[in-house]
Amino acid sequence: MATFHIPATGETVGCHPLTSTRALADFPLANVPLRRHQQAALLAAGLTEAPGAEADLQVHPAAWFSPAELATFVADASFGALTLADGSVLLRRQGGTRELRATQSFAITFSWDLLRANVEAMTSRKTYAQESGAHASLYVDGRLQVGKGTKILPGVVIEGDVIIGDHCKVGPNCYIRGSTAIGDKCHVGQAVEIKNSILLPGTNVGHLSYLGDTILGEKVNLGAGTITSNLRHDGGAHRSPVEGRMVDTGRRKLGAIIGDGVHTGIHTSIYPGRKLWPKTSTLPGAIVAKDILA
Repeated sequence: MATFHIPATGETVGCHPLTSTRALADFPLANVPLRRHQQAALLAAGLTEAPGAEADLQVHPAAWFSPAELATFVADASFGALTLADGSVLLRRQGGTRELRATQSFAITFSWDLLRANVEAMTSRKTYAQESGAHASLYVDGRLQVGKGTKILPGVVIEGDVIIGDHCKVGPNCYIRGSTAIGDKCHVGQAVEIKNSILLPGTNVGHLSYLGDTILGEKVNLGAGTITSNLRHDGGAHRSPVEGRMVDTGRRKLGAIIGDGVHTGIHTSIYPGRKLWPKTSTLPGAIVAKDILA
């Protein structure tokens, strides 16, 4: 049986501020670390894990695999590399000579790639279980997973694939939709709408907020009325600053990328694609038009 090795993730500046406080391999997608998703995909393709240079296949540490493309590559020993359009190699096999061009697999290079991977992780997930009770008024049009000790209060509406971790409090009167993953010990409160977003553990979105296509790090606290904008007036793709240059995200919808421990003042408004570094903050009524760095 062929073997694989995934090296430790190196510097991932494109995913800052999220990876300025954790390794990319540890970032949760559908509340499961990236590295576990990678291992599960490779094991499901019939491979086994092995140390470093002993492995037959070397894996890009930021790879996200399409199961179909991975199966095609593994089944044909003549393939030596699974590559992206820019020449990056997601998977390399010793002794192979041919190249398989990936069209669905990708590398998580920028923070917004985590949103794409989260959607795929949640869409492909086969089972959603509710381990806690919910108020009788809960409305679900889709699939909902609820962790242990979580309370869902009256008036909560769920559409799409939603995962809520352990010991959370959700509601009253919340609207959660798209592929949204909420980590353990989070609070999503009165009149909050969340769409297609990721909330890491210990984060609070207590009152009157909108999060669309947004990522919140651990122990973030959003003041009442904090709003993330995720759509340009012209409907074009968003651009986001990375190391002093504007990068085309290729996304029509992109909200904010917010690092661990950020606090926003009430009525903070955040431009699309803007990033707030860990432990930064805003004043009441702030308009965040540029990244807020550490």
